[in-house]
Amino acid sequence: MTIEIDDSGTGDLVGNAFIGLLRKENGHIVFKALPVTLFKGENWKNKKPLEKAVELVKDGLKELNFQKDTDIIHLCRGNIFDALRNYFIEEGINYEDSIIEGKLQDAVEGKLIAHLRNDLGVKSRSLTKKSGAKRFFVLFNWVCYNFYKREKYVKSGFKKWNTVWRDRAIEKFNKIQKSKKNHRY
Repeated sequence: MTIEIDDSGTGDLVGNAFIGLLRKENGHIVFKALPVTLFKGENWKNKKPLEKAVELVKDGLKELNFQKDTDIIHLCRGNIFDALRNYFIEEGINYEDSIIEGKLQDAVEGKLIAHLRNDLGVKSRSLTKKSGAKRFFVLFNWVCYNFYKREKYVKSGFKKWNTVWRDRAIEKFNKIQKSKKNHRY
């Protein structure tokens, strides 16, 4: 029996991150959320997202009736699961680092996109399930458009946010505001 575990949003600029667990035999998927607050300030410095990931996966495994003696876990290679790997080793849980593709990856990325659209209000048609630079800039531009109201959704623990991107976001916000004033009649 196989359980897959994958994440989404842990490297994205804004919003919560998600962990998905899939029992391959019956297709049952469980989702768990890592709140954006874990990716800020002291929480980030103290690796709270990694600790919370362990707790959430333990809960998810219970929901999927994980059996240590007969189940194998295929675990995404992402660093959000570093503490989880240590836990699995300590507990003698059979797991393999894997590339997660297909049903679970699609579902957990879909959960992230639904959160960004429905909970945060990101409307861009360019926002897709495909992570990477394009999605970063869709989210960055969304923050810039209403910076002071949207900065609270940013994973501000990321070093580059504080050393590069925050200043660029404020600069872009100011240009947008200036442009809006110039286009009024």
